[in-house]
Amino acid sequence: MYLRAQNVSKVYQEGLFFRRKRCVLRDVTVEIEEGHTLGLFGPSGSGKTTLARILAGLDHPSSGVVIFNSKELRGMRGHEFTEFRRSVQMVFQDPESSLNPMKTIGRSLREVLDLLRVPDGEHEGIIKEALEVVGLSEEVLCRFPRQLSGGQNQRIALARALLLNPRILILDEPTASLDVSVQAQILNLLKEIQRTRGIGYLYISHHPAVMRFMSDSVCELHDGMVTFRGPVEKWKTGSTAGARSTDA
Repeated sequence: MYLRAQNVSKVYQEGLFFRRKRCVLRDVTVEIEEGHTLGLFGPSGSGKTTLARILAGLDHPSSGVVIFNSKELRGMRGHEFTEFRRSVQMVFQDPESSLNPMKTIGRSLREVLDLLRVPDGEHEGIIKEALEVVGLSEEVLCRFPRQLSGGQNQRIALARALLLNPRILILDEPTASLDVSVQAQILNLLKEIQRTRGIGYLYISHHPAVMRFMSDSVCELHDGMVTFRGPVEKWKTGSTAGARSTDA
């Protein structure tokens, strides 16, 4: 199973009467495969999150295509699109912004299963398993996000993404808002989940050390353009001299 952005560009129209155009992605091609971590590196404003949202089906490219298992995302309907939603999940930088502060953790998790019409009788077992994977007890289910720490909320966000047994996770700087000790716990947890479940990751960061720890290969973006794509062992931070690829 794989997810691919092929020759993707994204242009936003801004200003009075939308006369000004801002290009945030320029002819970008990346691919995420099961069991493999592609690190997406670049400074703030380089287009990382825009690309992530396009790959997750949350935004549309201005040109180019997103391909999931040999089929274009924009042409998917019905069962095919539901399968895409199950298989590709995204975890955001700030977990509390993606959790409804007015709902308990248990209710937020059950709603995910309701959206995809998972039978009510299966909810308890699926939720319990997801919490166990991220190292949380069922006690958190009656809590609200404000009653949990940042690290616990990020584990909840990860558990929610795992509820549907995804094959690809898009991780948009998931440890950026956490202190250093908690960051290490989450990174090690992600490594263990990938080892046991074979999930593919798109891991987004602007920290070189995190990139090298998490990634098998790296794609570096600057001003919306790919400046490096290849194995992490050959990556040098700040590949801004023009697009380079070491792919065979």
